[in-house]
Amino acid sequence: MSESVHISIKGQPGGQPGGQPGGQSGPGSGPGSGPGGGLGSLPGSHLATAGVALEGAGRGERPAVRSLYIHTPFCAHKCDYCDFYSFVDTQDLQAAFVRRLCAELEALAKHSAGAPLRTIFVGGGTPSLLRVELWRDVLACLSDHYDLGLIRKWQGGDEQEGVLRSWPEAEFTVECNPESASAELFDVLHGGGVGRVSMGAQSFLPKHLSTLQRLHRPERVAVALEAARAAGIARRSLDLIYAVPGQTLEEWAVDVSTALSLGTTHLSCYNLTYEPSTGMTNRLKRGEVTAVDEEVESLMFEHTGLVLERAGLKRYEVSNYAVPGHESRHNLAYWLGEQWLAAGPSASGHVWAGASVQGGGHRFKNVGGMSAYLAGGADGYSPIGDHEPPDPVRALRERVMTGPRLAVGVDVEGVLADAVLVRPACAARLEAAALELVGDGLLLEAVDGGRRRWRVTPGGWLMADFVAKRLMKAVGE
Repeated sequence: MSESVHISIKGQPGGQPGGQPGGQSGPGSGPGSGPGGGLGSLPGSHLATAGVALEGAGRGERPAVRSLYIHTPFCAHKCDYCDFYSFVDTQDLQAAFVRRLCAELEALAKHSAGAPLRTIFVGGGTPSLLRVELWRDVLACLSDHYDLGLIRKWQGGDEQEGVLRSWPEAEFTVECNPESASAELFDVLHGGGVGRVSMGAQSFLPKHLSTLQRLHRPERVAVALEAARAAGIARRSLDLIYAVPGQTLEEWAVDVSTALSLGTTHLSCYNLTYEPSTGMTNRLKRGEVTAVDEEVESLMFEHTGLVLERAGLKRYEVSNYAVPGHESRHNLAYWLGEQWLAAGPSASGHVWAGASVQGGGHRFKNVGGMSAYLAGGADGYSPIGDHEPPDPVRALRERVMTGPRLAVGVDVEGVLADAVLVRPACAARLEAAALELVGDGLLLEAVDGGRRRWRVTPGGWLMADFVAKRLMKAVGE
């Protein structure tokens, strides 16, 4: 795949479709496996827990953490392209998982400091596969230990004739698959404060669903969306995947037009990526599938932007489009460097090491094996497989990595001020790199609200990764 084609991000910087970064499954990642990669077994006889980050440097100055990600690892089938921690539950671990998850959520709650949560996102795996009675337990736990007042206030949006009059201040999203979503589930979710669902459609053509090993029939997507609407869930998003082996531009155009016909106000459109150790990559190596030609993939990307723009869905991130006011608030929290707590196996979190993101933050990832996760830690937190302590250089690199992928762009004054503090010569290098990218027609400088911003040009979206890498290079390692 060409370096210029954006490697899709859903959920967080460095992630793949499915809600969270680095949820790699790989061989042996079922319920009995241990932590994959990262720190692995830390010194001593026990794994470190998320307390390393949450109770670490800067906690006293840190404001309340007001976003929460929950990972549910269960799937009816492990799709070949998926690089997230998930497994087919042959041991009926759902009840044990929910008991442990609720204990973890209780331990994490103090870091929200009683402040109303702004966003909750439940991803997977397949959250809609969790049994309804267990969903009731999870939702009750959240209500008992977190302030959901703002989320409930904005649950139905601020709508008039289906149009949001203002951007919601809070949202609660649950990922669902069409084959496992039911009217009963949506009623329970809505009762627990959920105001947004993200539906994994991926394609509306049976042959491409088969290639992706998706289990639902195309017509199930409309049925599930209608059930969510009938339950009162106001905001409904669809996920699509393009550049599926054998897919033509015309077939992708059908997928996009079908998604629009269902009345969705948010679309995430990801190019299929061949991640190491996935079944899809192994099929590619064996010659069982052929990757879509890069030129065709680029045309698919361009077609998506043009058609959705005409339909009123604005691109607000390279792969994400929404009617204004329907953007994913939770995903923007990731991309804008805000804080979020993380619960569930392989879930990743980020908390600042002070009053703002300027000095960098703690990044941590819960252990990815179910046995280790269920064992928990003595402090109630999850064992972790990775922890990156605060690093101002990394924080700056992350800002110039995510900024070009967002329509809002890079806050120039903020980035340059941080650059001077990190490395005095870095600010000049960033300015020079940006000027070069402007000359190449890939970046433009705009003024918004009295502040300078670097934004990718309309014709430069396909090169967003290149722009980000050029700016990251100017920051240095």
